[in-house]
Amino acid sequence: MAYMPNLMISLPSKKRLAHIVYESDDRASKAFDLVLLVLILLSVVIVILDSVQAIRENYGKLLYWLEWCFTLVFTLEYFLRIWLGNNKTGYVFSFYGIVDLLAILPTYLSLFLLQTQYLTVIRALRFLRILRILKLPEYIKEASRLTDALKHSKAKIQIFVGSVLTIVLVMGSVMYIIEGPESGFTSIPRSMYWAIVTLTTVGYGDIAPATDFGQFMASLIMLIGYAIIAVPTGIVTSELVSARNAEEIKAHPNIKSCKACNLKNHSLDAVFCRRCGTRLTPRAE
Repeated sequence: MAYMPNLMISLPSKKRLAHIVYESDDRASKAFDLVLLVLILLSVVIVILDSVQAIRENYGKLLYWLEWCFTLVFTLEYFLRIWLGNNKTGYVFSFYGIVDLLAILPTYLSLFLLQTQYLTVIRALRFLRILRILKLPEYIKEASRLTDALKHSKAKIQIFVGSVLTIVLVMGSVMYIIEGPESGFTSIPRSMYWAIVTLTTVGYGDIAPATDFGQFMASLIMLIGYAIIAVPTGIVTSELVSARNAEEIKAHPNIKSCKACNLKNHSLDAVFCRRCGTRLTPRAE
């Protein structure tokens, strides 16, 4: 009787699988993540193509089955991440966990609610994993800096938004009184909609003032709209500059400061204060 060797397939351990799925610091884990990104891209393309009537009529059945194949793969991946994770609840309620769940739900919901399969384009959000996959510390640092700037600007932005809403309310009410239903301003909410469209310089044209004074007010709102566009940009930019200057001062404790006006965020090669012109000296440690 011929001898048959006992062939055993070496399967990776659970710990190794977890490293492949959750990390991206070796060849296997990077390959897993890159394959996953390719599948995400293909699935999004299929959803987009399925929305084109001519393509759907000719290849609808093929696209349908491909979409289900991708959904089953992503479903397996989702539960695999839960099974392999040390903090299962943490993953489920994390940003990526919620996005992963939302990426597969629309296909299952389409069995009961038509058109919901097109919501699977939310899978595009999963491309944010590329920051972790490629390990781009500079991009992550800049994203963190931008997030901090938005947090520090929160109070100013709230005041700005409140001011804009007040302008919209006042202008909408004024236009309702001036123009009235005859010009399409049938209510204050409808007039506020017009004010928002005009203030943001979109100008759909579905509602337009007919009186001279109404047109004058519309012109005024347009000019205000151009003026306020730069406000939130300036607020966030100011915080970004302040954060960068603070990091520079922290990184260079001897950075030059002005004794006359106490301005500290000068360039390292500056000789005179850019505010008052006083000769600069290194900041005392």
